[in-house]
Amino acid sequence: MEAFTALAGLYQERIFRTILGFTRNPEDAGDLTQETFMAAFKSLNSFRQGARFYTWIYRIAVNSTLNFLKKKGREKNRTEFKKDVDSLSLPGSPPNSPEGESLRNELGRRLDEAVSGLPLPFRSSFILVVHEGMSHADAAGVLGCSENTISWRMHKARKLLQQKLKPYLDEVRHGLP
Repeated sequence: MEAFTALAGLYQERIFRTILGFTRNPEDAGDLTQETFMAAFKSLNSFRQGARFYTWIYRIAVNSTLNFLKKKGREKNRTEFKKDVDSLSLPGSPPNSPEGESLRNELGRRLDEAVSGLPLPFRSSFILVVHEGMSHADAAGVLGCSENTISWRMHKARKLLQQKLKPYLDEVRHGLP
């Protein structure tokens, strides 16, 4: 029990952030985080000793969240996905100017929309790899698919995001001196 509590404390914040990336709702993410750890505790006997706890708990979290989204039809009307875009730069905008800040904020908003619009398999892979910083192998373990599948999904997600953001980026490039 003490070991499980220690592990739960270690991963609780990351699990919450991951779930929040899917639900876009802090209350739902909090509930699903609790449900994840309760389900993990109840299923401790199914945990294989040779497996990594990290991958096992993330798989429970992601599967619970995907089931929640399917049941509730939460694909639409979510709050904005929080993504740090401060490091992004746009051509022609001084990095610390009000114009540059405004353009970064708008790009962040459009990126959030584009990521939210990705089909769920691509979005799941994208969030785990880009937002959570997981390797393709770890994301594959969480999502229960092959590493090659994750690589293909990431490639496809990037292509879809490029397509969605291209008109905006072209507009910014042509609108600036």
